[in-house]
Formats: sequence, structure tokens, C-alpha cells
Amino acid sequence: MNDLAVRELRILVAVERARSFTAAAQALGLTQSAVSHAVNSCERKIGAVLFDRGRHGARPTPAGERAAAHSRRILRLLDALPDEARGASTKVLTGPLRIAAFRSAAVQLLPTALTRLAAAHPGLAPEVRIVPEVGRGTAGEVLDGRADLGIATLSGSFELPAGAVAGELFQEEYSLVHPSGSTDPRALPLIDWAENCSSYTRAWWQAQDWLPAARLDAGEDSVVLSMVARGMGMAIMPRLALLDAPASVTVTDLGTDRPTRTVGYVTTPELARTLGVRALIRELRAVAAVGGPA
Repeated sequence: MNDLAVRELRILVAVERARSFTAAAQALGLTQSAVSHAVNSCERKIGAVLFDRGRHGARPTPAGERAAAHSRRILRLLDALPDEARGASTKVLTGPLRIAAFRSAAVQLLPTALTRLAAAHPGLAPEVRIVPEVGRGTAGEVLDGRADLGIATLSGSFELPAGAVAGELFQEEYSLVHPSGSTDPRALPLIDWAENCSSYTRAWWQAQDWLPAARLDAGEDSVVLSMVARGMGMAIMPRLALLDAPASVTVTDLGTDRPTRTVGYVTTPELARTLGVRALIRELRAVAAVGGPA
């Protein structure tokens, strides 16, 4: 039979993570030859080269990256099986719950949702990772098997990847933010950050002749806000990023035609049915139902 063994999947994932047969062997408590033999077996069963071997270590090929992503998802379901079975019997939810979120959602949305989740299900153990919403973003973390659920921005250029399911939580508006006391915010440079690139606000920006042509680039929204507070420029920012705005900045409503973005969640069909993910989605929806983060 050419079925992959669970042990082989774990070794494949370890090699992809470590980029080295030797390091993977040390992490798993195996010999290097045992790891090499298992990878060779995986490649033979799959019918593709999974790693480029060389002095650089073991770099996953495109086939290897895809195989590792599927392996992580399979292993996650296998690892969750005991907790799922016990939870279905006892109604007590236990085990890890892996969450990927962009920074402002992790700061402003998750604490309330996770506090509610802990009160209802103290046996769950959330693990939160901050993932910028650029490139494949939090959805990519879910599809690669590194997260059970991702908090994502679903509007603009976002396209739901194959093999994922998503749900909307709430809409958040963008506002103009500028240094308090500034007599002419439009004369200041516009401060931007890479994570904002995927938002459809780009089209809105292009239609605004009052926005300055001068631009400053910052790494993330918290840096943008800090730069605005120091008088370095103005910015167009979403509500989640402005909830902790200091008194040294002024937030101005952009009116009825202001841009908005959709905040939601992304998971996989199989994980969407697990008890822990379902409980988390309920709490996220409960927070959203009362207007989102305060």
C-alpha cells in the first residue's frame, strides 16, 4: 500500500519547518538516517521530489510545501480527535485553539472574545499569532495548517482561497487622523503602511483630490499612529487601529462616502465543524453583535 503513515507526516512537517534533516531528527528524537528514510518513503509514495538537498540543508519544493501544508492540517485533525470525542460526550471543551489575527484585531477584538470563551470553556487553550494581512495573510496560515481560524479583512482585493470558508463579523469605517492642533492637515504628508495595500480604500484614495501626494511609509498601523501623534503627517485609518488613539491626535469622520472594510474570519470546512472553532466563532459573533470592540 502507498498510504502515508502518521509518523511520516510528522517527519515531513518537521523537515519543512527546520529546513534540515539533521535538525528535524534532533527535534523528533530520531536519527538522521531515519528521517532521510521517511522522507524518501514519502517522495516515493507521493511521486514527487519534496525537498532540494544540499549544503544549504533541505529546502521544500513547491510539492513539498503543498505536502507539508496538507500534512499539518491532517495532523491537526488527528491531534484534535480525542478532545473532540470527549467534548461531544461531556460537553466540556478542551485542547489548543490556534488563532491567526492581524495586529489591530488581536489587540482590540480578541481579548473580549477570548475572555468570554474562557468563562464558558476554561479547558480551551487559545494560542494567538500576529500575522500581517499582506500576501496570503491569516487565510494562508489557516490553509497551511498553522492556524485553526484566522481573523481577516474580507473586503477589497480579498478572494476566498479554495479550500477555505469565511464569515463576516462587522464593517469598520475609515477616518482621517491628524495631529491635534494642526491648522491644515491636508498640508501634511500622507502616512501609509503595507498592510493597508489590500484594502479597496486605494480606489477611494485615488478619487480624493485633497489627499497629499507626499507619502511616508511605515511598517504597521501602530507606527503610523505614533508618527501622526508626533506631527509627522496625517493618515486614513480603520476604526480598530484608532481605538487607543492618544489625545495628541484628532480623529475626523470622513462623511457618508467614507471607505469601510469588512472584518471576518477564515477557517477550513473540516475545522469549522470542530467544537472549539465553533465556540470561538460564537463569541466573535457575540462581540460583533454589540457593535464590535468598544
